[in-house]
Amino acid sequence: MIKLTCWIRPHRLEPVKAAIAALNVNGMSVSDVRGCGVAPETTSFFGGEEHVIALPLRAKVEVVAPDALKDAIIEAVLKHARTGEPGDGKIIVERVQDAIRIRTGERGEAAI
Repeated sequence: MIKLTCWIRPHRLEPVKAAIAALNVNGMSVSDVRGCGVAPETTSFFGGEEHVIALPLRAKVEVVAPDALKDAIIEAVLKHARTGEPGDGKIIVERVQDAIRIRTGERGEAAI
């Protein structure tokens, strides 16, 4: 099993969620987060004043899935999250040792 953690632009969340759901992925967690990567701070005008956005808002999508879906999920996120501008985000892929469904005690892929 694998866990994909994706940081994407908030306005790209709905297309990414729909694309992942279309792959029959059973679940995902989504959080609103703030953070920065290698992109420099940006400025924005609000109320006639310039404001520095040091830690822009991002959507964090976490998915645990069978190994066989890894490439399909990555491609879906890339297709629907990419704008071509700096700050599009990152995908981190990690190996998951085990998963346990608390209610039933199922383990492994049956638990996800």
